[in-house]
Amino acid sequence: MLVQVLIFVLGLIVLSWAADRFVYGASALARNIGISPMMIGLTIVAMGSSAPEIVVSAIASVNGAPDTAVGNALGSNITNIGLVLAVTALVKPLVVSSTTLKREMPALLVITLLAMGFLYNGKLAHFEGLILFGLFIFVLAGMAWLSLHVEKGDPLMADTVGEVPSGENTGRAVVWIGVGLVLLPLSAHYIVDSAVHIARYFGLSELVIGLTIIALGTSLPELAASIAGVRKGEDDLALGNIIGSNIFNLLAVLSMPGLIAPGIIDPDAYNRDMYVMLGLTVMLFFFSFSIIGKKQIGRLEGSLLLAAFIGYQFWLFG
Repeated sequence: MLVQVLIFVLGLIVLSWAADRFVYGASALARNIGISPMMIGLTIVAMGSSAPEIVVSAIASVNGAPDTAVGNALGSNITNIGLVLAVTALVKPLVVSSTTLKREMPALLVITLLAMGFLYNGKLAHFEGLILFGLFIFVLAGMAWLSLHVEKGDPLMADTVGEVPSGENTGRAVVWIGVGLVLLPLSAHYIVDSAVHIARYFGLSELVIGLTIIALGTSLPELAASIAGVRKGEDDLALGNIIGSNIFNLLAVLSMPGLIAPGIIDPDAYNRDMYVMLGLTVMLFFFSFSIIGKKQIGRLEGSLLLAAFIGYQFWLFG
């Protein structure tokens, strides 16, 4: 069992590094061929935060573990809001000021409700996977369009452009893309395989293993990026990474089991986990729009989100 744990941890490290290198290479190549930094930031870089979840979900589905894939999608969203955003707000309150984010907030809520509707009958069908993935492509196209029409004074613009690499050699960028394409699926395979062994050893379901250690492991890059962002004063970028990641998780990550291994899923995914994810998303929605007070997600809001996340963990393992 110790060997499986070591394989899992090493796999997560390689997965995160490979995703970072792939996004770096793709962003540098796109900039070198003339694509605007804002478009790169809102598409390639934004999608990069969900790259580990997408690959893990695809590999899990291919390996006949769709519950792990579904758990990864839902658990990552729960972790992003209840842990990543909460801890980030405890480190430094996040001021919500970008009009771009105010477009993404309602979109996240609508997509969450759509995902609930698809999982309501206890299964994920192939056509539902197609719809989710089609919406993922539509969102990417919408973000590309938005990059051309974003307001010049939008604080998200400067923050996003600053995340795009410049001056990188094209050949080296292509090498990093190749490294990512090789190591991402390879590390994901070992992560899923070791996670299944760990789950069986401790008597956990495939859904729970996806909701917990896989979701937590694949969300750690978001935690590091968000804390680094708020420390540099890039509040909108930190919050935008979380919202964008959650949107991509429900569209791209959740679509994988529907496309690759459609069928019946663990009923707890809808009866328990979808409602927890919806509750946290609604809390984020109200906190961000300041309906109950300040125009920021402060330490009080962060504490409430973290308390909800901890309570959920006790519910899972209680």
